[in-house]
Amino acid sequence: MIITIANQKGGVGKTVTAINLSAALGKLGRSTLLVDMDPQGHSSLSFVEELTERLSVYHAFRGEAGIRDTIVSVKDEGIDLLPSGIDLAKVERDLVAEIDGHFRLKDLLGEVKGDYEFVLIDTPPALGMLTINCLVAADYLLVPVQSSYLSLEGTEDLLDTVERIRARFNSSLKLLGALVTIHDRRTVLGQDAVNRVKSMFGELVFDTIIGKSVRLEESPAYRESIHRYAPSSVSADEYSRLAEEVLHRVNSSGSS
Repeated sequence: MIITIANQKGGVGKTVTAINLSAALGKLGRSTLLVDMDPQGHSSLSFVEELTERLSVYHAFRGEAGIRDTIVSVKDEGIDLLPSGIDLAKVERDLVAEIDGHFRLKDLLGEVKGDYEFVLIDTPPALGMLTINCLVAADYLLVPVQSSYLSLEGTEDLLDTVERIRARFNSSLKLLGALVTIHDRRTVLGQDAVNRVKSMFGELVFDTIIGKSVRLEESPAYRESIHRYAPSSVSADEYSRLAEEVLHRVNSSGSS
């Protein structure tokens, strides 16, 4: 099962969600691969110290390494990682010129998809060819939406892109849900933002809401998920509950 986590807006908790949802699934005993498709490599740097000397998804795209040679085991978290790096930005230019450029990630992941119950993909904050590759490869899309006044700005562009991908490249792509993130429960504006998200996505909004948290911001600096850095925190509980919701939705969708 491949889940792409995407929103072209930056700062919406996309990478934090990719890291901690992956770790929550690993904690539940689900074999999980986290794929970092953002050239900034923030998901990768949350678990490994150095990217420049490491084989990455860039080398797999270029055919310079097999995809299995690039995967790193993050044993403390119970997951595997396909790391990224700044070189991945070069691939975007190459993909535009290729006839099958939209399908490159799908082809790569096809080699290892059967090894995992879940593959989660962290995407760049843009609707370029890398993100399109992530959507073409996915079974499901999860959209993190920041709990703020401008939270839905640009979301319609993302949903329009999803519809075009369904029509041309991936008819089976489903919207798994919208996740409200960085939510400040103390403010009226925060609740107004939640209501706006619900007005757009309806029942597809996850019940779990990810609150604003200093510990969530700190944990990547220690190269740990929230489940290892602060296992008793509210944030760890929120991502554990999100993992349960994801399992329920995927199972329900598969049986429908």
